[in-house]
Amino acid sequence: MTQQTFSMDNAWRLMLVDMGIDADELLRRAELPRDLFSREAVKLPAPSFFRLWDALAEMFDDPELALKIGQALSTEHFSPPIFAALCSPCLSMAASRLSAFKRLVGPMRLIIEETDDLFCVAYEFLQPTVTPSPTFIEFELVFLVRLARIALREDIQPVRVVSTFAPFHSGFTDFFGVVPEKGEREMLFFSREDASKPFLTANESMWDFFEPTLRKRLSELDGSESTADRVMSCLYEQLPGGQTSIREVARSLGMSTRTLQRRLKQEETSFQELLSQCREQLARHYLQHSTMSGAEISFLLGFDEPNSFFRAFHAWTGQTPERVRAAYQHPN
Repeated sequence: MTQQTFSMDNAWRLMLVDMGIDADELLRRAELPRDLFSREAVKLPAPSFFRLWDALAEMFDDPELALKIGQALSTEHFSPPIFAALCSPCLSMAASRLSAFKRLVGPMRLIIEETDDLFCVAYEFLQPTVTPSPTFIEFELVFLVRLARIALREDIQPVRVVSTFAPFHSGFTDFFGVVPEKGEREMLFFSREDASKPFLTANESMWDFFEPTLRKRLSELDGSESTADRVMSCLYEQLPGGQTSIREVARSLGMSTRTLQRRLKQEETSFQELLSQCREQLARHYLQHSTMSGAEISFLLGFDEPNSFFRAFHAWTGQTPERVRAAYQHPN
């Protein structure tokens, strides 16, 4: 199975120059090829993508680095997906368009949630077993607020900012206008009034120009993945909701169960092998990064009852979940 990769935005090149960053040193620290930024099309697996952000944070050693990058952004840095968002009639539509094409610029997707009074953008990382860079998370939250302010020419403020890495440095509170809260995922809440305010940068004819190109790039990104990669991505998303059947995954991928089985066989794997691999990776992730009980983890992984999970985990690792958790907490 090949490793899923994600496009890297060309705006990186401009950002490095504008911030006076030594690209060679950055790539060396991130253990990435020295010619990376000179390539026409750059695609990185999620671990390498986040390693680049961690290397950037290491070079600057500044708790407000993500804030400074976000505030330095201008339209010169924006790629087609971001221009498409700026062409939108309002923030709610911009976020919806970004949610459709976010994978073109990073290993994540946006989830839009709305109530009568609030408009919420939640961030979901496509490979939950890969720990995202804190600097990247901070930047993403800053970026959407910055984009809205550029488009509106108004200093709007989110109603709430929630992050797994809160509390942030005080400068973020000054920027957002609210104190970021600790939570289980990254979320930005805006008032429905602010989310509906018309963008001064709205340009539907420009959106009509960008949309076919964006859809073509997204199709190319999907086409570069193996079927096994796509199945794993679906399982990461669907397992916590109890969806573990091959029929449900096949439907999500837009193919029949028989076609999915045939393609996986051509790649010398099977749905059951991938399901077990995904379950093991997520189980290890939960044991290392949460305090959930074995029964709770069992439920999230789609097992009918905890004993089935315990037997499967022992078959994968030769150990009990408790022993593996203890090893994470007290490494030799």
